[in-house]
Amino acid sequence: MTISSTPTDSVAVLTGMYAAEAKYLAAGGPGEASFDLLAPFFAPNVELHQADALPYGGTWRGHNGMTQFFLAMGQVWETFDMVEQEFFATGETAVVLTQVRARVRATGRELSFPILQTITVEDGRITEVRPFYWDTQAIADACAAPVSTD
Repeated sequence: MTISSTPTDSVAVLTGMYAAEAKYLAAGGPGEASFDLLAPFFAPNVELHQADALPYGGTWRGHNGMTQFFLAMGQVWETFDMVEQEFFATGETAVVLTQVRARVRATGRELSFPILQTITVEDGRITEVRPFYWDTQAIADACAAPVSTD
């Protein structure tokens, strides 16, 4: 993990959240572990905006929405490893560049791709997350079951 510029409160919140996410996943993740491990890092009115083209696309709101999002992600991905991260932060706004290695649960296909997220942190909690994927079509294609030619 690389942190650029002077560490800020935003970076501290994000590094804490990613550490909590690792504990959440180690405890079984969606459907097994409690979102309570992550809840302290997210404002009650948090909004997560995922690209509509993704299998878990749409806007997820509040702690319940985040819980549902993690369940949707768990249904799509067998593994979703954030292998490298860089943080850039100024005040309430942070940008996180993450390199991901993942395996699709339904197809077994493996992908490696970057995600750039803009994240807003207010009063020590994440209020908004906007991930940007370089190629949502590649992810959607990898998640699609092969078409039967029978």
